[in-house]
Amino acid sequence: MIKEKFGSRLDGVVRFLMPPALARHLNPNALTVVGALVSLGAAFAFAAGEIRLGGGLVVLGGFFDLTDGVVARQTGRSTTFGAFFDSTLDRFSDLTVLAGIAIYYAGAGSPALALVAAVALVASAMVSYARARAESIVILDAGVFERGERTGVLALGALFELLPAALVVVAIGASVTVVQRIALAYREMERLDAEASVEAAEGQSS
Repeated sequence: MIKEKFGSRLDGVVRFLMPPALARHLNPNALTVVGALVSLGAAFAFAAGEIRLGGGLVVLGGFFDLTDGVVARQTGRSTTFGAFFDSTLDRFSDLTVLAGIAIYYAGAGSPALALVAAVALVASAMVSYARARAESIVILDAGVFERGERTGVLALGALFELLPAALVVVAIGASVTVVQRIALAYREMERLDAEASVEAAEGQSS
């Protein structure tokens, strides 16, 4: 939600940090890969107990996540594959970071927090899957806690030593978003089925 609503408004900020002359020499897909590698570094930092470092790397990975889209738009290199590649590595980044956090708490003797991290991981994966699967049939634009919100909460929680609370918020928020998407998909698909039934009945009567 954050990226979709405000991503284009941040273009000016990213252009200031990365001038067009520099952007022209950058491959958006390469920036996507760098962002994923930074997030992988965050996962290792979390797993090693370097919580603030992990939070800082999550922020840096988020910057690259915004930058690849800006560079693609500003240099006219937006492609269908680029959008797919970006979305795929976004999922990789999300899940590896949460896996690193779960590993840390499991090793630190906090099974309850490791479980919360695991719930957050599964719910985050389901948020993306529900949308991807539903949008092969209907347009699905719903959810109060999408990737940008989850990433921001985790980063702030890590940086300000509030990671347990952040995990709870992410686990609950992502779970609610999954339910929202399932409910919307049900409503839209029931509408399509009803319309198909009416059309079939009209076809038989004509």
